[in-house]
Amino acid sequence: MKVFTYSQARQALATVLDTARKEEVLITRRGGDAFAVTYKTTSKSPFDVPGIKTRAKTGDILEAIRESRSRGAD
Repeated sequence: MKVFTYSQARQALATVLDTARKEEVLITRRGGDAFAVTYKTTSKSPFDVPGIKTRAKTGDILEAIRESRSRGAD
């Protein structure tokens, strides 16, 4: 755990945040108050996928969808 005073944390906030990615950071104030800074990860949606490059046009895609749906109707 890394400990910074309030003044140190204020002057080097980027360093404090980079350190918090790896370990817990404690910021202390003159009156004795202490605050913990931790890195919070955000969960991503399963639908958040990278796109792909293709030469398919909208009509091609719609035709493929219609064709796949007509096969399922048999």
